[in-house]
Amino acid sequence: MKAIEVSHLIKKFGSLTALNDISFSVGEGETFGFLGPNGAGKTTTIRILTGVSRPTSGTATIFGHDVKHDTIAARQSVGIVSENSNVYDDLTAWQNLMFSAELYHVGRKEREKKANELLRKFELYERRNDKVQGFSKGMKRRLTLAMGMVNSPRLIFLDEPTSGLDVQSNLIIREVISGLVREGVTVFLTTHNIEEANVMCDRVAIINKGNIVAVDTPESLKRTIRSVQSIEVAFDNNSIDHLEELSRLPMINEVHKAGDKFKIFTELPSEVIDALVVYAHSYNLKILSIATPGPSLEDVFVRLTGLQRAGDGIHAID
Repeated sequence: MKAIEVSHLIKKFGSLTALNDISFSVGEGETFGFLGPNGAGKTTTIRILTGVSRPTSGTATIFGHDVKHDTIAARQSVGIVSENSNVYDDLTAWQNLMFSAELYHVGRKEREKKANELLRKFELYERRNDKVQGFSKGMKRRLTLAMGMVNSPRLIFLDEPTSGLDVQSNLIIREVISGLVREGVTVFLTTHNIEEANVMCDRVAIINKGNIVAVDTPESLKRTIRSVQSIEVAFDNNSIDHLEELSRLPMINEVHKAGDKFKIFTELPSEVIDALVVYAHSYNLKILSIATPGPSLEDVFVRLTGLQRAGDGIHAID
């Protein structure tokens, strides 16, 4: 049995088609990434899968239970962590967890045991009796995740779990998610952090304008564009002014600045490397480093969605 099975799902809001006949499945114990730009249909999909919204047509099941016709059964084994912290500032951390456990119909003895366990796991135990209004964003986010786990779900939906968090909270949350995976929990993860998806997910689906454009493992997706190689070069002077000049070199499809390096896309890396050596010599530059890494998951994402990277010198994607 699949943890999630989505078949020909369509969702319309008037004349707007938010989901255009999408289909995918998620296996039990899998960490599944759901990537897409803002407005692509990620949140709409989660709202349907969690029973908050009804599809216009098509079906979706959670562990065999239809989310439309058997909503309560479908939600019994699910934990939901929304992007926005849904904690109550006027309650303590402990009270928030007790309230969440009651909503999930967790028995009194079990919810107290689970709350103690989760507060320690998320390093919030010492603050359990403090009102949440005094918590940092990262602490609130950790508490939100704990609330979504209080019913010991078999499947947990995580919507941007580490977005905008401090390093400590980020590390704690990632470690907890890794622990869930080791315990066999299925994780459905939406994120803008593509590297996070690359490291954590068994498979990823890329959705754009309501359409699923790819579903595969991160490494397999990278291989789909391996014919377009990238070159990373760092000069002793990495002025932004070099962007325009580099883009004029022959055989270069795209170039942009990535930190202290320039990232160049080409189908002929060896010829471009020779051209870069000539370029450096003509501008009296020293090449500090040069590498030809394979495409990243971000490269795949950009090409499949047709997006442009932010910043100067980014060319339109065909």
